[in-house]
Amino acid sequence: MLIATILSQRTRDDNTRKASDNLFRKYDSIEELAEADPDDVAVLVRPAGFPRQKAEAIVDCCRVLRDEHGCRVPEDTETLLTLPMVGRKTAACVRAYAMGIPSVCVDTHVHRISNLMGLVDTKDPCATEMELMRITPKDRWIDINKYLVRHGQVVCLPNRPHCEVCSVRNFCDKGKNGNKPEIKKQERGRGR
Repeated sequence: MLIATILSQRTRDDNTRKASDNLFRKYDSIEELAEADPDDVAVLVRPAGFPRQKAEAIVDCCRVLRDEHGCRVPEDTETLLTLPMVGRKTAACVRAYAMGIPSVCVDTHVHRISNLMGLVDTKDPCATEMELMRITPKDRWIDINKYLVRHGQVVCLPNRPHCEVCSVRNFCDKGKNGNKPEIKKQERGRGR
């Protein structure tokens, strides 16, 4: 989960899946990845984008896990944050989805939608995470990412929200104001 989440940074889910499948087909342990040639790893993870940076981070991360943590992924956020390419979102995703530890994973969808709905009034994902943790029961923290990401991928698209079908539009600044998504010129006349 840690490696897949690193691969998921700044790419689409399909690309993450392809890169993860390629990588784990060849390397199936922390030890193997710690000894891998970053150039070989870069070829395998290319579908996820930024192959050189991600490959080096994955190999370095696995070396740290092997050498300093006995091939175990640490559970606490502060230690996870010391690993290469692990930020708050990655640490929270690993804790929530791999370890079942209540955590709020804030990606661009969660940050954007939480602010649109008025749940928070924050400028950055870290502040959004802290505020969502403050206002949400701990046993629901994991659900926040699951539901808001899906909503952001299907209904509340960043550049083309579908306010007309949104079930929570009355809580959202755009929906409350009756804003309709703009239709681009080339899409007019296509029945949209």
